[in-house]
Amino acid sequence: MNKCFRRIIIINFSLLIVNYSNAQYTHQDTLRGTLGPERTWWNVLKYDISVTPDYNSKTITGNSIIQYKVVEETHSDYIQIDLQSPLKVDNIFYDGKLYINYPGKPFYNEGNTWHIPLPKTSLNSIHSISIAYSGKPREAIRPPWDGGWIFTKDSLGRPWMSVACQGLGASVWFPCKDHQSDEPDNGSTLTIIAPDTLMAIANGRLKEKKSLGNSTTSWIWEVKNPINNYSIIPYIGKYVTWHEDYAGEKGKLDCDFWVLDYNLQKAKSQFKQVAMMFRAFEYWFGPYPFYEDGYKLIDAPHLGMEHQSAVAYGNKYGNGYLGRDLSASGWGLQWDFIIVHESGHEWFGNNITTNDVADMWVHEGFTNYSETIFTDYHFGKEAGNDYCIGTRKRIQNDKPIIGPYGVNKEGSGDMYYKGGNLLHTIRQVIDDDEKFRGILKGLNKDFYHQTTTSAAIEKYISEKSGIDFSKIFDQYLRTIMIPVLEYKIGKSSVSYRWGNCVDGFNLRIKLIDDTWLDPSTQWKEIPIKENFKNEIEVNRNFYIMVKKVD
Repeated sequence: MNKCFRRIIIINFSLLIVNYSNAQYTHQDTLRGTLGPERTWWNVLKYDISVTPDYNSKTITGNSIIQYKVVEETHSDYIQIDLQSPLKVDNIFYDGKLYINYPGKPFYNEGNTWHIPLPKTSLNSIHSISIAYSGKPREAIRPPWDGGWIFTKDSLGRPWMSVACQGLGASVWFPCKDHQSDEPDNGSTLTIIAPDTLMAIANGRLKEKKSLGNSTTSWIWEVKNPINNYSIIPYIGKYVTWHEDYAGEKGKLDCDFWVLDYNLQKAKSQFKQVAMMFRAFEYWFGPYPFYEDGYKLIDAPHLGMEHQSAVAYGNKYGNGYLGRDLSASGWGLQWDFIIVHESGHEWFGNNITTNDVADMWVHEGFTNYSETIFTDYHFGKEAGNDYCIGTRKRIQNDKPIIGPYGVNKEGSGDMYYKGGNLLHTIRQVIDDDEKFRGILKGLNKDFYHQTTTSAAIEKYISEKSGIDFSKIFDQYLRTIMIPVLEYKIGKSSVSYRWGNCVDGFNLRIKLIDDTWLDPSTQWKEIPIKENFKNEIEVNRNFYIMVKKVD
């Protein structure tokens, strides 16, 4: 156990409960984050998007065709389409015909939401709504954290454009059903019309490239697999490319790398770590989930993002996180943080996606732990332990990891480091790396290309491990309390119990001499051992605190 954790002041239980109900949420938050009656009756099958950006005016024009299936026999007269202001709808086609408003049922805009009345249709019928739009989209202020459309220049002063919109939502640049729970079952296409002097890249595979004869070129990219909206991204710049094959668990995986022309040589050196990433992650998590769409790593005008099959890279071709080791263990400088972390999201975030952003720890906690997994695989188990434990100093315990549902709000940023340390603690309790690896691979197999909930993931881990982790998940995900192992040493025995914890907390722990203890919230007692001396020392891999009491 790290000594620094013993020095943390134990705060009264009642002061550690954070109540999200005190937060103020708007009607716009509800429209964005809730599956209301205008969203539940239809399921997205495919997006066909086209966009033409104008670099000089920082405007875009585009069209989004949403193919959908009716999934409720009795449903609302309206469909909710999300498109964020100041972008405007120019015209609408419904099932291939120009849309005409219905008498007594107005087509109206409500902030970032458009309410469109449609004719009643039969259950399981398939339809399409095509929306032409235009305007000056929100421009990213500090991408990828404060996102939007990115109009910038490369180091040679040439136009460089992209989008970063996780959290903010894909509706910041195209009309869609902007809710994580509904990914297009049959994938998407993205047509980008860009100047002839530049190249335009997107997710999946290049379906067509065609000169339009007006100094612009049309690039059509196609994704076969379901994809979360915020992952559908254009990249436009002075790119060059090369291709490599990776011999993966499902056969040949196409890997394509797109970088600014002046980065080519250093990229070819740094991107050798991609093969290292695949070896570690396919071993621990199972096959890369998107063989049909291939894998791309693309120079981006921001630090990086997990765009499915088109991972954004901006780590300046160096190891660590912009040259820093986030764990302060030394191991974080042995590999490129963005290659490892953002690619890890292909399994957790893109393959397995949460219905509500409140459960985003499933994306970020598991992907944070992928950094430990990578270090473990290539540098040894103790190196992985060092790395994971080293990240604990970044845990804030400011609010619960799981956020409020239905308002498009994430929980604490602790979903990264605390989420990773929660998984590391669970791994210790399971005490069988083959079983733990089987659970990680099983998650990616049994939740393949699905959206789900934290509750379902928690239940799966408990069932597959044969250990009830429900109270452990409640403790670490739903409170900000670090559990405290309280103990006192008598003449012939040691008494111990859990404090600062939820009712029924039952984390099993190992001492540094490999003795296992099964504390509860009630005092338990074991005969004293010589090696206890004056204190109990817990194996450092458990994220807890230890306190000797009188």
